[in-house]
Amino acid sequence: MVDKRIGRRIKQYREKKGFTQEQLAEKIGVSTNYISAIERGAVFPRCENLIAILNSLEISANEIFVDVLVKAYEINASVLSEEIRTLPYEEQRRIFSVVETMIQEAKNK
Repeated sequence: MVDKRIGRRIKQYREKKGFTQEQLAEKIGVSTNYISAIERGAVFPRCENLIAILNSLEISANEIFVDVLVKAYEINASVLSEEIRTLPYEEQRRIFSVVETMIQEAKNK
């Protein structure tokens, strides 16, 4: 079964990059219909096409699979932690306070 979340993520990053479906299709050598089908979740791209999409959009596989792979959450948490460390101390405290509150709320459900 094709996971529609992956297609939605590809679309999200394509739009963020400012590419049309036509432009992405041309970059990787496929049809616009194929890109549309991927983004709708109707098909899953072949491995070489997925790699070309990731490279064209300048993103990692983790950014596409974060919703579907358990390990991706661990990697994403690590990346977020590193990003937070680059912020001023007060901003770090504010972010961690929000996250701690969210964790407590999740545990209480």
